[in-house]
Amino acid sequence: MTLSPLDDYPIHQAPEVMRHVTTSDRNFYDRYYFNLHGCSDELMLIVGLGQYPNLGVMDAFALVRRGPAHKVVRASRELGLDRMDTRVGPFRVEVVEGLRRLRVVLDDNEHGLSFDLDWEGAIPAQLEPPHYLRWQERVMFDSRRLAQTGRWSGTITVDGERIDVTPDRWWGSRDRSWGIRPVGEPEPPGIQSKNAGTFYWLYAPMQFEDHAILCIVQEDEKGRRLLEEATRVWQDESREPEYLGRPEYRPVYVGGTREVSTATIGFSPPGGRPFAVRATPILPVHMMVGTGYGLETDWRHGMYQGPDLKVQGVSYDTRKEEDAARMWGMVDAVGRYEYLDGAAPTSHDTGYGLYEYWALGPHPSFRD
Repeated sequence: MTLSPLDDYPIHQAPEVMRHVTTSDRNFYDRYYFNLHGCSDELMLIVGLGQYPNLGVMDAFALVRRGPAHKVVRASRELGLDRMDTRVGPFRVEVVEGLRRLRVVLDDNEHGLSFDLDWEGAIPAQLEPPHYLRWQERVMFDSRRLAQTGRWSGTITVDGERIDVTPDRWWGSRDRSWGIRPVGEPEPPGIQSKNAGTFYWLYAPMQFEDHAILCIVQEDEKGRRLLEEATRVWQDESREPEYLGRPEYRPVYVGGTREVSTATIGFSPPGGRPFAVRATPILPVHMMVGTGYGLETDWRHGMYQGPDLKVQGVSYDTRKEEDAARMWGMVDAVGRYEYLDGAAPTSHDTGYGLYEYWALGPHPSFRD
Protein backbone atom coordinates (compact mmCIF):
# COMPACT_ATOMS: atom_id res chain seq x y z
CA MET A 1 0.00 0.00 0.00
CA THR A 2 1.68 3.20 -1.24
CA LEU A 3 0.64 6.84 -1.03
CA SER A 4 0.18 9.08 -4.05
CA PRO A 5 -0.26 12.88 -4.36
CA LEU A 6 -4.03 12.44 -4.55
CA ASP A 7 -4.03 11.25 -0.92
CA ASP A 8 -3.28 14.81 0.23
CA TYR A 9 -6.77 15.92 -0.89
CA PRO A 10 -9.80 15.38 1.41
CA ILE A 11 -11.68 13.19 -1.07
CA HIS A 12 -11.32 9.63 0.28
CA GLN A 13 -14.37 7.41 -0.10
CA ALA A 14 -13.08 4.22 1.51
CA PRO A 15 -10.37 3.01 3.93
CA GLU A 16 -7.91 2.69 1.05
CA VAL A 17 -5.24 4.94 -0.43
CA MET A 18 -6.73 6.88 -3.32
CA ARG A 19 -4.96 5.02 -6.11
CA HIS A 20 -6.83 1.81 -5.16
CA VAL A 21 -10.51 1.36 -6.03
CA THR A 22 -13.00 -0.33 -3.72
CA THR A 23 -13.54 -3.39 -5.92
CA SER A 24 -11.06 -6.06 -6.89
CA ASP A 25 -12.87 -6.66 -10.20
CA ARG A 26 -10.21 -6.71 -12.93
CA ASN A 27 -12.56 -4.82 -15.24
CA PHE A 28 -12.68 -1.55 -13.30
CA TYR A 29 -11.83 1.37 -15.59
CA ASP A 30 -11.81 5.19 -15.49
CA ARG A 31 -11.85 6.91 -18.89
CA TYR A 32 -12.03 10.20 -20.79
CA TYR A 33 -13.72 10.31 -24.20
CA PHE A 34 -13.86 13.30 -26.58
CA ASN A 35 -15.04 13.89 -30.13
CA LEU A 36 -14.58 16.86 -32.45
CA HIS A 37 -16.17 17.65 -35.81
CA GLY A 38 -16.75 20.63 -38.10
CA CYS A 39 -20.57 20.20 -38.28
CA SER A 40 -19.89 18.59 -41.65
CA ASP A 41 -18.43 15.49 -43.26
CA GLU A 42 -14.98 17.11 -43.44
CA LEU A 43 -13.28 15.50 -40.43
CA MET A 44 -13.98 13.74 -37.17
CA LEU A 45 -11.47 13.31 -34.36
CA ILE A 46 -12.07 10.92 -31.44
CA VAL A 47 -9.77 10.81 -28.41
CA GLY A 48 -9.79 8.50 -25.40
CA LEU A 49 -7.59 8.07 -22.35
CA GLY A 50 -8.20 5.43 -19.69
CA GLN A 51 -6.83 4.00 -16.48
CA TYR A 52 -7.29 0.38 -15.37
CA PRO A 53 -6.21 0.36 -11.70
CA ASN A 54 -6.58 -3.38 -11.11
CA LEU A 55 -4.66 -4.19 -14.30
CA GLY A 56 -1.90 -1.65 -13.65
CA VAL A 57 -2.27 -0.14 -17.13
CA MET A 58 -2.99 3.28 -18.63
CA ASP A 59 -3.56 3.87 -22.34
CA ALA A 60 -4.76 6.44 -24.84
CA PHE A 61 -5.73 6.73 -28.49
CA ALA A 62 -6.64 9.31 -31.10
CA LEU A 63 -8.58 8.42 -34.24
CA VAL A 64 -9.09 10.84 -37.13
CA ARG A 65 -11.35 10.15 -40.10
CA ARG A 66 -10.76 12.51 -43.01
CA GLY A 67 -11.99 11.54 -46.44
CA PRO A 68 -11.05 7.87 -46.95
CA ALA A 69 -8.27 8.00 -44.33
CA HIS A 70 -8.72 6.23 -41.00
CA LYS A 71 -5.67 7.10 -38.89
CA VAL A 72 -4.95 6.06 -35.29
CA VAL A 73 -2.20 6.96 -32.85
CA ARG A 74 -2.21 4.94 -29.62
CA ALA A 75 -0.03 4.60 -26.55
CA SER A 76 0.19 2.44 -23.44
CA ARG A 77 2.26 2.40 -20.26
CA GLU A 78 2.24 0.92 -16.78
CA LEU A 79 -0.07 2.93 -14.54
CA GLY A 80 2.44 3.52 -11.75
CA LEU A 81 1.68 5.13 -8.39
CA ASP A 82 0.27 8.52 -9.41
CA ARG A 83 -3.21 8.33 -10.92
CA MET A 84 -3.23 12.15 -11.20
CA ASP A 85 -0.57 11.87 -13.93
CA THR A 86 -2.56 11.65 -17.18
CA ARG A 87 0.44 11.52 -19.51
CA VAL A 88 0.75 8.50 -21.78
CA GLY A 89 3.76 9.22 -23.97
CA PRO A 90 2.71 12.07 -26.30
CA PHE A 91 -0.86 12.14 -24.90
CA ARG A 92 -2.18 14.10 -21.94
CA VAL A 93 -5.45 15.50 -20.60
CA GLU A 94 -5.42 18.56 -18.35
CA VAL A 95 -8.42 19.61 -16.26
CA VAL A 96 -8.34 23.42 -16.42
CA GLU A 97 -11.71 23.98 -14.69
CA GLY A 98 -13.59 20.93 -13.51
CA LEU A 99 -16.74 20.13 -15.51
CA ARG A 100 -16.17 23.13 -17.80
CA ARG A 101 -12.76 23.42 -19.46
CA LEU A 102 -10.12 20.83 -20.37
CA ARG A 103 -7.03 20.68 -22.55
CA VAL A 104 -6.35 17.63 -24.72
CA VAL A 105 -2.91 17.19 -26.28
CA LEU A 106 -1.15 14.79 -28.61
CA ASP A 107 2.40 16.08 -29.05
CA ASP A 108 4.33 15.82 -32.32
CA ASN A 109 5.16 12.22 -33.19
CA GLU A 110 6.17 10.11 -36.16
CA HIS A 111 2.66 8.89 -36.99
CA GLY A 112 1.22 11.92 -38.79
CA LEU A 113 -1.34 13.16 -36.25
CA SER A 114 -0.96 15.71 -33.46
CA PHE A 115 -3.10 18.36 -31.78
CA ASP A 116 -3.34 20.89 -28.98
CA LEU A 117 -7.00 21.52 -28.21
CA ASP A 118 -9.04 23.36 -25.59
CA TRP A 119 -12.51 22.13 -24.70
CA GLU A 120 -15.21 24.37 -23.24
CA GLY A 121 -18.57 22.95 -22.24
CA ALA A 122 -21.60 24.62 -23.83
CA ILE A 123 -24.04 23.11 -21.32
CA PRO A 124 -23.62 22.02 -17.69
CA ALA A 125 -22.20 18.50 -17.47
CA GLN A 126 -24.97 15.96 -16.90
CA LEU A 127 -24.83 12.73 -14.90
CA GLU A 128 -26.36 9.90 -16.91
CA PRO A 129 -28.34 6.97 -15.47
CA PRO A 130 -26.37 4.03 -14.04
CA HIS A 131 -25.41 1.39 -16.60
CA TYR A 132 -25.87 -1.99 -14.90
CA LEU A 133 -26.07 -5.33 -16.69
CA ARG A 134 -25.74 -8.83 -15.27
CA TRP A 135 -25.20 -11.60 -17.84
CA GLN A 136 -25.26 -15.28 -16.82
CA GLU A 137 -24.80 -14.38 -13.13
CA ARG A 138 -21.82 -12.10 -13.64
CA VAL A 139 -21.95 -8.31 -13.45
CA MET A 140 -20.57 -7.19 -16.81
CA PHE A 141 -21.48 -3.49 -16.70
CA ASP A 142 -21.72 -1.37 -13.55
CA SER A 143 -20.67 2.14 -14.50
CA ARG A 144 -21.55 5.84 -14.34
CA ARG A 145 -20.96 8.52 -16.91
CA LEU A 146 -21.16 12.29 -17.18
CA ALA A 147 -21.85 13.84 -20.57
CA GLN A 148 -21.47 17.31 -22.04
CA THR A 149 -21.66 19.05 -25.41
CA GLY A 150 -19.30 21.90 -26.17
CA ARG A 151 -16.92 23.74 -28.50
CA TRP A 152 -13.24 23.38 -29.40
CA SER A 153 -10.35 25.73 -30.12
CA GLY A 154 -6.70 25.09 -30.97
CA THR A 155 -4.94 23.24 -33.78
CA ILE A 156 -4.84 19.79 -35.40
CA THR A 157 -2.04 18.64 -37.69
CA VAL A 158 -2.72 15.74 -40.06
CA ASP A 159 0.14 14.54 -42.28
CA GLY A 160 1.85 17.91 -42.03
CA GLU A 161 -1.26 20.00 -42.73
CA ARG A 162 -2.29 22.34 -39.91
CA ILE A 163 -6.01 22.88 -39.28
CA ASP A 164 -7.05 25.85 -37.16
CA VAL A 165 -9.90 24.95 -34.82
CA THR A 166 -12.27 27.70 -33.75
CA PRO A 167 -15.40 27.33 -31.59
CA ASP A 168 -17.74 28.91 -34.13
CA ARG A 169 -17.76 25.71 -36.19
CA TRP A 170 -15.79 23.00 -34.36
CA TRP A 171 -18.28 21.37 -32.02
CA GLY A 172 -18.29 18.05 -30.18
CA SER A 173 -19.19 16.13 -27.07
CA ARG A 174 -17.33 14.41 -24.29
CA ASP A 175 -17.97 11.94 -21.52
CA ARG A 176 -16.24 10.68 -18.41
CA SER A 177 -17.12 7.15 -17.44
CA TRP A 178 -15.92 4.89 -14.68
CA GLY A 179 -16.85 1.56 -13.17
CA ILE A 180 -16.92 -1.99 -14.51
CA ARG A 181 -17.09 -3.18 -18.10
CA PRO A 182 -14.96 -5.74 -19.99
CA VAL A 183 -11.37 -4.56 -20.55
CA GLY A 184 -7.90 -6.05 -20.91
CA GLU A 185 -6.84 -9.37 -22.32
CA PRO A 186 -9.74 -11.68 -23.24
CA GLU A 187 -10.96 -14.09 -20.58
CA PRO A 188 -12.23 -17.64 -21.17
CA PRO A 189 -15.94 -17.18 -22.00
CA GLY A 190 -17.26 -19.98 -19.77
CA ILE A 191 -21.00 -19.72 -19.32
CA GLN A 192 -20.99 -16.33 -21.09
CA SER A 193 -20.89 -18.29 -24.35
CA LYS A 194 -24.65 -18.82 -23.80
CA ASN A 195 -25.37 -15.11 -24.29
CA ALA A 196 -27.39 -14.11 -27.34
CA GLY A 197 -24.60 -11.71 -28.34
CA THR A 198 -26.93 -8.76 -28.87
CA PHE A 199 -25.71 -5.20 -28.46
CA TYR A 200 -28.44 -2.92 -29.76
CA TRP A 201 -27.36 0.61 -28.93
CA LEU A 202 -27.91 4.28 -29.67
CA TYR A 203 -25.98 7.12 -28.03
CA ALA A 204 -26.95 10.51 -29.44
CA PRO A 205 -25.73 13.70 -27.74
CA MET A 206 -27.04 16.29 -30.21
CA GLN A 207 -26.05 19.94 -30.04
CA PHE A 208 -28.09 22.89 -31.27
CA GLU A 209 -27.10 26.55 -31.12
CA ASP A 210 -28.60 27.18 -27.68
CA HIS A 211 -29.35 23.74 -26.22
CA ALA A 212 -28.60 20.04 -26.44
CA ILE A 213 -30.53 16.78 -26.29
CA LEU A 214 -28.85 13.80 -24.64
CA CYS A 215 -30.36 10.50 -25.73
CA ILE A 216 -29.49 6.84 -24.98
CA VAL A 217 -31.27 3.64 -26.00
CA GLN A 218 -30.11 0.08 -25.28
CA GLU A 219 -32.25 -3.02 -25.79
CA ASP A 220 -31.75 -6.77 -25.53
CA GLU A 221 -32.42 -9.46 -28.13
CA LYS A 222 -36.17 -9.35 -27.39
CA GLY A 223 -36.40 -5.57 -27.64
CA ARG A 224 -36.61 -5.04 -23.88
CA ARG A 225 -35.23 -1.67 -22.77
CA LEU A 226 -32.06 -2.00 -20.69
CA LEU A 227 -30.99 1.64 -20.54
CA GLU A 228 -32.55 4.90 -21.66
CA GLU A 229 -32.12 8.63 -21.32
CA ALA A 230 -33.80 11.63 -22.95
CA THR A 231 -33.04 15.09 -21.59
CA ARG A 232 -32.98 18.56 -23.13
CA VAL A 233 -30.36 20.80 -21.53
CA TRP A 234 -30.12 24.55 -22.12
CA GLN A 235 -26.98 26.65 -22.33
CA ASP A 236 -28.83 29.10 -20.10
CA GLU A 237 -28.10 27.50 -16.72
CA SER A 238 -31.11 29.24 -15.13
CA ARG A 239 -33.36 26.86 -17.10
CA GLU A 240 -33.87 23.41 -15.64
CA PRO A 241 -33.08 20.38 -17.83
CA GLU A 242 -36.25 18.91 -19.35
CA TYR A 243 -37.09 15.22 -19.12
CA LEU A 244 -38.31 14.15 -22.56
CA GLY A 245 -39.93 10.83 -21.69
CA ARG A 246 -39.16 7.45 -23.23
CA PRO A 247 -37.17 7.86 -26.48
CA GLU A 248 -38.44 5.84 -29.45
CA TYR A 249 -35.71 4.92 -31.92
CA ARG A 250 -36.60 4.00 -35.50
CA PRO A 251 -33.54 3.47 -37.72
CA VAL A 252 -33.63 2.83 -41.47
CA TYR A 253 -30.91 0.46 -42.64
CA VAL A 254 -29.14 0.38 -45.98
CA GLY A 255 -30.50 -2.65 -47.84
CA GLY A 256 -28.87 -5.92 -46.82
CA THR A 257 -26.75 -4.31 -44.09
CA ARG A 258 -27.01 -2.93 -40.58
CA GLU A 259 -25.62 0.41 -41.66
CA VAL A 260 -28.00 3.22 -40.74
CA SER A 261 -28.92 5.63 -43.55
CA THR A 262 -31.27 7.74 -41.42
CA ALA A 263 -33.28 7.43 -38.24
CA THR A 264 -36.15 9.06 -36.42
CA ILE A 265 -35.96 9.56 -32.67
CA GLY A 266 -39.30 10.33 -31.02
CA PHE A 267 -39.73 12.07 -27.67
CA SER A 268 -42.84 12.38 -25.48
CA PRO A 269 -42.21 14.86 -22.66
CA PRO A 270 -44.74 14.36 -19.83
CA GLY A 271 -47.40 17.03 -20.11
CA GLY A 272 -45.89 18.36 -23.32
CA ARG A 273 -46.30 17.89 -27.06
CA PRO A 274 -44.59 14.83 -28.57
CA PHE A 275 -41.97 15.63 -31.18
CA ALA A 276 -39.36 13.90 -33.29
CA VAL A 277 -35.85 14.53 -34.53
CA ARG A 278 -34.43 13.11 -37.76
CA ALA A 279 -30.85 11.85 -37.46
CA THR A 280 -28.62 11.46 -40.50
CA PRO A 281 -25.07 10.09 -40.16
CA ILE A 282 -22.90 12.19 -42.50
CA LEU A 283 -19.42 10.87 -41.65
CA PRO A 284 -19.21 7.32 -40.26
CA VAL A 285 -16.19 6.51 -38.11
CA HIS A 286 -15.60 2.90 -37.15
CA MET A 287 -14.75 3.28 -33.51
CA MET A 288 -13.50 -0.27 -32.94
CA VAL A 289 -10.72 -0.29 -35.55
CA GLY A 290 -7.28 0.34 -34.07
CA THR A 291 -8.45 2.15 -30.94
CA GLY A 292 -8.63 -0.64 -28.37
CA TYR A 293 -12.44 -0.84 -28.34
CA GLY A 294 -12.41 -3.75 -30.76
CA LEU A 295 -11.35 -7.37 -30.62
CA GLU A 296 -7.90 -6.99 -32.18
CA THR A 297 -5.57 -9.44 -30.52
CA ASP A 298 -2.63 -7.06 -30.12
CA TRP A 299 -4.31 -3.94 -28.72
CA ARG A 300 -7.31 -3.69 -26.43
CA HIS A 301 -8.12 -1.22 -23.69
CA GLY A 302 -6.25 -2.17 -20.55
CA MET A 303 -4.10 -4.78 -22.32
CA TYR A 304 -0.60 -4.93 -20.87
CA GLN A 305 1.94 -3.93 -23.51
CA GLY A 306 5.08 -4.49 -21.41
CA PRO A 307 7.15 -2.48 -18.93
CA ASP A 308 8.19 0.24 -21.39
CA LEU A 309 6.06 2.95 -22.97
CA LYS A 310 4.66 1.81 -26.31
CA VAL A 311 3.48 4.26 -28.98
CA GLN A 312 2.07 3.03 -32.29
CA GLY A 313 0.46 4.39 -35.43
CA VAL A 314 -2.12 2.52 -37.53
CA SER A 315 -3.53 3.81 -40.83
CA TYR A 316 -6.15 2.47 -43.23
CA ASP A 317 -7.52 3.66 -46.57
CA THR A 318 -11.22 2.86 -46.78
CA ARG A 319 -11.04 2.88 -50.60
CA LYS A 320 -9.04 -0.36 -50.42
CA GLU A 321 -11.13 -3.49 -50.24
CA GLU A 322 -9.06 -5.13 -47.50
CA ASP A 323 -9.14 -1.98 -45.36
CA ALA A 324 -12.86 -1.39 -45.90
CA ALA A 325 -13.51 -4.96 -44.76
CA ARG A 326 -12.02 -4.10 -41.36
CA MET A 327 -14.60 -1.38 -40.76
CA TRP A 328 -17.17 -3.11 -38.62
CA GLY A 329 -18.72 -2.79 -35.15
CA MET A 330 -19.64 0.35 -33.26
CA VAL A 331 -20.01 3.43 -35.47
CA ASP A 332 -19.31 6.91 -34.09
CA ALA A 333 -20.64 9.15 -36.84
CA VAL A 334 -20.97 12.87 -37.21
CA GLY A 335 -24.74 13.23 -37.13
CA ARG A 336 -27.00 15.94 -38.50
CA TYR A 337 -30.10 16.37 -36.32
CA GLU A 338 -33.27 18.11 -37.54
CA TYR A 339 -36.44 18.85 -35.57
CA LEU A 340 -39.44 17.67 -37.58
CA ASP A 341 -42.77 19.45 -38.17
CA GLY A 342 -41.70 22.76 -36.67
CA ALA A 343 -41.15 21.29 -33.21
CA ALA A 344 -37.91 23.15 -32.45
CA PRO A 345 -38.27 25.17 -29.22
CA THR A 346 -36.33 28.06 -30.81
CA SER A 347 -35.44 29.16 -34.33
CA HIS A 348 -32.46 26.79 -34.33
CA ASP A 349 -33.99 23.62 -35.76
CA THR A 350 -30.84 21.92 -37.10
CA GLY A 351 -27.92 20.73 -35.00
CA TYR A 352 -24.97 18.37 -35.13
CA GLY A 353 -23.43 15.88 -32.79
CA LEU A 354 -22.37 12.31 -32.19
CA TYR A 355 -24.51 9.56 -33.69
CA GLU A 356 -23.16 6.37 -32.13
CA TYR A 357 -24.88 3.10 -32.90
CA TRP A 358 -24.39 -0.64 -33.08
CA ALA A 359 -26.85 -3.32 -34.14
CA LEU A 360 -25.15 -6.61 -33.25
CA GLY A 361 -26.97 -9.92 -32.98
CA PRO A 362 -30.69 -10.75 -32.95
CA HIS A 363 -33.24 -7.96 -32.36
CA PRO A 364 -36.90 -7.52 -33.35
CA SER A 365 -36.06 -4.58 -35.62
CA PHE A 366 -34.42 -6.86 -38.19
CA ARG A 367 -34.66 -10.43 -39.33
CA ASP A 368 -31.44 -10.93 -41.31
